[in-house]
Amino acid sequence: MVVPPWLTVPPPGYGGLEQVVAGLVDALTDQGHAVTLFGTGDRHGTAAQGFVSTEPAVQYERLGEALPELAHLARVRRRIGPADFDVIHDHTTIGPLVAGRRAVPTVATVHGNPVGEYGDVLSDTDQGVGLVAISHAQRRLNPGLPWVGTVHNALDLRTLPRKTAPGPGPVLWLARFSPDKGPDVAIRACREAGLPLLLAGKCNEPPERRYYDEVVAPMLGDDVEVVLNADRAATLRMLVDARCLIMPIQWEEPFGMVMVEAMATGTPVVALGRGAVPELVRDGVTGLICRGAAELPAALRAVERLDPADCVAHVAENFSTTRMAEGYTAVYRLVAAGATALGVREPAPVSVR
Repeated sequence: MVVPPWLTVPPPGYGGLEQVVAGLVDALTDQGHAVTLFGTGDRHGTAAQGFVSTEPAVQYERLGEALPELAHLARVRRRIGPADFDVIHDHTTIGPLVAGRRAVPTVATVHGNPVGEYGDVLSDTDQGVGLVAISHAQRRLNPGLPWVGTVHNALDLRTLPRKTAPGPGPVLWLARFSPDKGPDVAIRACREAGLPLLLAGKCNEPPERRYYDEVVAPMLGDDVEVVLNADRAATLRMLVDARCLIMPIQWEEPFGMVMVEAMATGTPVVALGRGAVPELVRDGVTGLICRGAAELPAALRAVERLDPADCVAHVAENFSTTRMAEGYTAVYRLVAAGATALGVREPAPVSVR
């Protein structure tokens, strides 16, 4: 299991990809597979039987630079061989481009939208690499890529707190500060609905800080509370205490792990119906899906009628780490058997919903 050099698994605070990988490693291990995690730094919090660090320190300060990831992948390649591993599962951005030099077949999960510059990278993927989508909506954005499966992200539900009755707390917005995530839309919707809002945002990269200072800060008032860069424990408390999670996304969200986390704690979701939202939220049962921003205020008022138990049951049935691990195991067997050797670009034979 290969993660980017700037991530800690599991994350100390906000971090969707890191949380997914941690849950997958633990579930695969529970199912009897031997998993080795390749990353950076000197620690991890998973059940992996081995951890290989390619750099003493996590490279967070160099997030987004090409060289740290390339160096990390080169060091990974030198440490793997067919005598040791059956499959490599790569979660990096550049990994699919260099995977052809590996002696072991690679499965690569696409964690972003496969269009634009990222689409160009993925379109040049080595023919022996199998790409996995995290939603059907994501895959539809670029159906010509060498997809071999669609496996939804998932959560380990065993340690999550949960509510037993609808909460009287504020509406919660939980994301990185970016125009894609619509914090400005959330502020306007909550004001119109007459409901308090808690903005809990990741705000430690320059674009995030700039967006917060220039767009979000001028909109703040007594009806909006802000929490920046909360740790994992604080994030879970906010989710449990919230009236609902608001997801006024302004782009084609490829998944949206925070929606699954919210529902897993019994908190319903109010969201705009873009990207993977309709795949994750059961409209009228675990949340309310709106066609436009004008519908958000009424939905925020109406969401209290939804049952937290239905939210938890939905996640347990559809987004458990056990189910995710089973889906990936099917993909691993397919790729290990050489099913992608000819670079066939047909619809995926494996789909876990």
